[in-house]
Amino acid sequence: MPTDEELARGAQHGHRHDLATLVERHHGPLLGYLFRMSGGDRALAEDWAQETFLRLLRAMNQYRYPRPFKPWLYAIATNLARDHFKQAEMRHADSEADRESAWGAASDRSAGPEASVLIGDEAQQVARAISALPLQQREAILLRYYQDWSLAEIGDALGVPLGTVKSRLSSGLRRLRGLLKDEE
Repeated sequence: MPTDEELARGAQHGHRHDLATLVERHHGPLLGYLFRMSGGDRALAEDWAQETFLRLLRAMNQYRYPRPFKPWLYAIATNLARDHFKQAEMRHADSEADRESAWGAASDRSAGPEASVLIGDEAQQVARAISALPLQQREAILLRYYQDWSLAEIGDALGVPLGTVKSRLSSGLRRLRGLLKDEE
């Protein structure tokens, strides 16, 4: 199975199958990241994912093999989200309950009904608290704990040094704990 970097190099040389494989491989996880970045707005996240892949296609000649592909892709997506937040205050078309239930949908449904309700409630509380974090802290936390990225990958995607990643995670987690305590 070819690596992302090999596929990206193939896509640069016009191999459409390689590009299609990259999109298939990364669409789901990228959409999940963007969903959380958008505060649970599925339509906005889908628009961002589509725009990310369009920008990827336009910028394919800028990819430099063997740079890790995944952080490069997520840098494009993160910059797109940042641009959105800079342009205007976010307005959601979905109700608060719809956004929160979507976050809770990722919770463990294999538990009994009582446990599922508790897990769902906790997931909603965490979702609200994460949405309230400053953008830079939210980016770092989502990449680390929802995408399971290494600190180096996060730094590469966000274009910041390792120390900055650690600082954003530390500050974000501290703030997140405070927000969750306030909600109790």
